[in-house]
Amino acid sequence: MAKVILIDVDGTLVNYENELPDSAVEAIRTARKNGHKVYISTGRSRAEVYENIWAIGLDGMIGGNGAYVESGGKVIMHKLITAEQCRRIVDWLKNRGLEFYLESNNGLFASENFETRGASTIKEYCARKNKPAATIREVFPEMIFGGELYRSDLNKISFVLNSYEDYLTAAKDFPDMKVGTWGGAGETALFGDFGVKNIDKAAAIEVLLKYLGAAVEDTVAFGDAKVDIPMLEYCATGVAMGNGGAEIKAAADFVTDTVDNDGLKKAFIKLNLI
Repeated sequence: MAKVILIDVDGTLVNYENELPDSAVEAIRTARKNGHKVYISTGRSRAEVYENIWAIGLDGMIGGNGAYVESGGKVIMHKLITAEQCRRIVDWLKNRGLEFYLESNNGLFASENFETRGASTIKEYCARKNKPAATIREVFPEMIFGGELYRSDLNKISFVLNSYEDYLTAAKDFPDMKVGTWGGAGETALFGDFGVKNIDKAAAIEVLLKYLGAAVEDTVAFGDAKVDIPMLEYCATGVAMGNGGAEIKAAADFVTDTVDNDGLKKAFIKLNLI
């Protein structure tokens, strides 16, 4: 029976150094030759899905943690932050002295001082992932500096937390948005983010399956982080990477090896996808 396979990108398809294992490429290509459909399901916007990932051979993607769905080159769904919401959020962030970047399919757009303010936060983020320290421009190689910040093409907005109180206040001040954190659990979070209300990877998969005429019984999801839990719980089979956090491992049907130890390929073999 042909499956629909959903794969998170960071920490699942690629490691925390953004390296793509040859074994993962081989597994995906073989699975597609076997008749299965393979989609990435990521927090990245399309502008952050670089050519090395598309070159694997994919049937499409879910982006913006569920805000965007593409299949066979066709846009199936795209839920955007409105221009009015963007303006309110940008003004709120500026007034609070918080640096940020805007995430759209047309690029990543940094606030005026994001590069300098974000440097220490990205350094800490790298350290927590046991990866070498990197600059903002190394982590976000195509980020646009000095671009327009009042926009109508946004999937998400991420901002550097000066304190956990910034996230709590954002959630209170913007009940019309989905406000979250990343880069750490609870008060250890490094970033906050604004997204479209009632959007997650599971809801996007439901839209994709309806378009494909496929059944949820034929889905397999792979992830490594808390944001992937709705996806793993929605799909028939949920697989956590060995390098994933405790919460997603508890939510998974089974835990495979790490990205660097061919975890994706090993799980594909275990599930008879290849």
